[in-house]
Amino acid sequence: MTAKIKPAQGSPYARILGVGGYRPTRVVPNEEILKHIDSSDEWIRSRSGIATRHWANEEETVAEMTLEAAGKAVAGAGITPDQVGAVIISTVSHFKQTPAVATEIADRMGAGKAAAFDINAGCAGFGYGLTLAKGLIVEGSAEYVLVVGAERLSDLTDLTDRSTAFLFGDGAGAVIVGPSDEPGIGPSIWGSEGDKRDVISQTIPWNDFRVGDVAQLPVAEDGAVKFPALRQEGQTVFRWAVFEMAKVAQQALDAAGITAEDLDVFIPHQANMRIIDSMVKTLKLPEHVTVARDVETTGNTSAASIPLAMERLLATGKAKSGDTALVIGFGAGLVYAATVVTLP
Repeated sequence: MTAKIKPAQGSPYARILGVGGYRPTRVVPNEEILKHIDSSDEWIRSRSGIATRHWANEEETVAEMTLEAAGKAVAGAGITPDQVGAVIISTVSHFKQTPAVATEIADRMGAGKAAAFDINAGCAGFGYGLTLAKGLIVEGSAEYVLVVGAERLSDLTDLTDRSTAFLFGDGAGAVIVGPSDEPGIGPSIWGSEGDKRDVISQTIPWNDFRVGDVAQLPVAEDGAVKFPALRQEGQTVFRWAVFEMAKVAQQALDAAGITAEDLDVFIPHQANMRIIDSMVKTLKLPEHVTVARDVETTGNTSAASIPLAMERLLATGKAKSGDTALVIGFGAGLVYAATVVTLP
């Protein structure tokens, strides 16, 4: 006789219970970027909407920034660290291949023997983590899950690349996802378009330093071998984000059973102000919807951008607890993830 497996006993629903953010202390204005590229403050602002960004110092590692953000999220959720059953960290800039930085975070924050792992989903990483967290809670594998997007993209920025030098910033954004008696996180519309994987990529793979011909590696003006950096085909990314991601955002609204009129807040990935404004127009969002435009002072922080923008909207009173928000992330892969959430 085949043994019957006992079904999981999780919560019927999940929601975000707390949010926290950390921005490095150093603020970098466009003027500093212009020391390395032939451009202007006006051009950078008109192309991206970015005026400043935060860059981490030596002490502000991915782990340290994550711990700061996580501590705020745990406090906001009203739980203790030992209640966290899983730690999910999305990052592309933690340079130790193994072990996952999530294991260090689980230990140092006091989460005991929580499951802990990193994911690499670029700028959609927060949405991917949120989807996984909801599944763990509903399935019964964890009661509370910490989801973090943490990046030090200044380490992956080529300051001589006129198309990307001004884009990236550093920081960490975290949320605690926990049980709920009613839906607080809608169905996820997520996916990938791997045929476009070269549109946003790292300039050279790490192993080129080990087995490659040094003469073939990119070099700076002083002859030093360049560290790997992020590169992108700007116009291709812009068109994809504006036209295709607006469709994904609409699918997330439809899946949640709401319309644009029902929204209180829109929190897209903070990649570019022009992309954000174009999506608002395409989605025909009403005037009453608060739109996150954190990119102006934070830059593009990849997986950290959505939770950082969420934290700032709540902290400044531009959004409030219980608001209905549409969130969407998109980036390297190309990957994307969108869902509707209730703000903590």
